[in-house]
Amino acid sequence: MCGNEASCGCGTITIDSAPAAQGTGSGARSTYQVSGMTCGGCAKKVTGHVSEIAGVTDVQADVAAGTITVLSENPLDTAEVRAVVQRAGYQLVD
Repeated sequence: MCGNEASCGCGTITIDSAPAAQGTGSGARSTYQVSGMTCGGCAKKVTGHVSEIAGVTDVQADVAAGTITVLSENPLDTAEVRAVVQRAGYQLVD
């Protein structure tokens, strides 16, 4: 959580996984739906943690759409993404 829970509501954030990895010419793209992501600080925290996964080349958050899109060299293991997101203080929801 970003530390501004009282004003942004990020203390109640959950992340819904919809990781349909699709092959791209140079790797894979996975998109995860995020419910409650209304804070840029929360998005930054999640994307920062996810970007540390081996093979991840880019992570983009769209707070308005409630999504993060992950580009990686190979399709990601959802269990690994879940663990990293949990370390950031959030939850993947199946």
